[in-house]
Amino acid sequence: MSDDGTRDRFRTFRPLWARVAVVVTGAVAVGGSLVVGLGADDGMLLDDGTRVAFVAFAVGVAWLLWRLGGVHARPDPDGLTVRNVVRTRRVAWAQIVGVRLTMNDPWVTLDLSDGGTLAVMGIQRADGERGMAEARRLQDLTRQLGEAPERP
Repeated sequence: MSDDGTRDRFRTFRPLWARVAVVVTGAVAVGGSLVVGLGADDGMLLDDGTRVAFVAFAVGVAWLLWRLGGVHARPDPDGLTVRNVVRTRRVAWAQIVGVRLTMNDPWVTLDLSDGGTLAVMGIQRADGERGMAEARRLQDLTRQLGEAPERP
């Protein structure tokens, strides 16, 4: 870590248990589908079309799990880049007016200055106290970097 703590302060937000779930699900769903699709003996119910379907399913699930496992939020001095399952969005610190993670929220939600909201799937309630600590770290960054400087 650098002397001023910058590297630790701007480390990427990533969920822990979501990544564990992705690995386990990938091993079972993708691995099992590939074993059946590519390695099972021919039989009455396993023709070429069924094999292709098993392999196509494995590819689709692998893509979805890759997207789910890749959710994160990357802070830097100028703003926050949020990569969720479908979209990646960049917001400046000044655009973030609130950081929420309530008991009923699966992940952090940002309240934005334009009146909209942005889900941050990289910080999840499923991570327990670790998730709450990461939400507080994001809230601290927003307070420190998001306020406009005083005008003379």
